[in-house]
Amino acid sequence: IHSGEKPYSCADCGKSFNCNSYFRVHRRTHTGEKPYVCGDCNKRFTAKSSLRVHLRVHTSEKVFTCEDCGKSFKHRSTLTIHRRIHT
Repeated sequence: IHSGEKPYSCADCGKSFNCNSYFRVHRRTHTGEKPYVCGDCNKRFTAKSSLRVHLRVHTSEKVFTCEDCGKSFKHRSTLTIHRRIHT
C-alpha cells in the first residue's frame, strides 16, 4: 500500500497516480467531464470535494476557526492568511 508505486499513468500528460480514483478524477482535466453539479447555481465540478467546498458560498457555514481569536472562515486558505496577524 505504501510502496511508492504509481501504476496509473495518464496517457495525455504522463502524470502518475498510486490510486485509481485519483487517476480518474485527474483524467477529467483532459476530458472536460464535470459530473458534480451545484443544486443552487448549476456550477459543475470534476471532483465531489470541490463541490463540497463550493457549497459553502451558498451558506453561512464557516468550518475553519482561528485558535487565537475564535474568528471563523469558510476556507482554510483564508484562515491561514488571517493567522498571520497573530504572529
